[in-house]
Amino acid sequence: MKAIIPVAGIGTRLRPHTLSQPKVLLNVAGKPIIGHIMDKLIASGIEEAIVIVGYLGEMIESYLTEHYDIRFTFVTQEERLGLAHAIRMCRPHVEKDEPVFIILGDTIFEVELREVLQSEVSTLGVREVEDPRRFGIAITEGNSIVKLVEKPNEPVGNLAIVGLYYIRESDAMFDCIDTLVSRDIRTKGEYQLTDALQMMLENGIPFSTFPVNDWYDCGKPETLLETNEILLQNSESVPARPGCIIHEPVFIAPSAAIENAIIGPNTSIGEDAVIVDAIVKNSIIGTGSRVRHVMLDHSIVGHQADLSGEPYHANIGDFSEIKLR
Repeated sequence: MKAIIPVAGIGTRLRPHTLSQPKVLLNVAGKPIIGHIMDKLIASGIEEAIVIVGYLGEMIESYLTEHYDIRFTFVTQEERLGLAHAIRMCRPHVEKDEPVFIILGDTIFEVELREVLQSEVSTLGVREVEDPRRFGIAITEGNSIVKLVEKPNEPVGNLAIVGLYYIRESDAMFDCIDTLVSRDIRTKGEYQLTDALQMMLENGIPFSTFPVNDWYDCGKPETLLETNEILLQNSESVPARPGCIIHEPVFIAPSAAIENAIIGPNTSIGEDAVIVDAIVKNSIIGTGSRVRHVMLDHSIVGHQADLSGEPYHANIGDFSEIKLR
């Protein structure tokens, strides 16, 4: 069985950070988003992954091959025509009727995957949401899915598909995606995986659901910071730094230099960052960035940025240099 990880999106809601790096390489709670995903997959026994890349894909390929010792196949999606279109490109790399586990590359979750991957039928991760219009929706009877609807304009239910798909009948899935493309069946202008799965249901292939209660959104600056806060709750304590005050929970990379500073709570400091004469809380500071003479709260500072002055709130992309007097 292989994992399929689509990460070709450009992350417009996280600009300016995603102008210079893919969204899935943004740090949260001490590692890139995709690092959290890979740790879960490998712990569940996954030994091979197909990664669908696009924008700045070489950076994703470099990170994954450097940090993880499993077999990777990288597929480039030149046109972003929807999730089903991206998955379709993986067919040459999947054996006949080989089960696949599809996970969206910006989905950080807490689920016992070993149990999911032993399911006797295809199964989708779901959770209740307040706004069903943003998601594919599963309509169920008991634990069985009877209908799937992609981003409904009118309410049909609130059980959302949250980006985790275990598909036992991969050939049937690819055939249904081929049908979508050949008939040019689109929803919201794109070829949707939900529509292909609904076609599988209509062809008599059963689907069940599994609950995903802990699912963390990393799509916007405010939700990235919320996810950072939640994940830090399970982090280990960091060593004391002379002349500094540390309010747990925090992540401070061992190579970061912290002088005369108050750090935390809910703060991640990246490798080789320098924090001097500063108060930083509820924030994420990127690799190699310098933060001096400031007080930051609910802020994101990208990699290799230089921030000094007296701001209180900042959202600063990679390689920026800001001075506020």
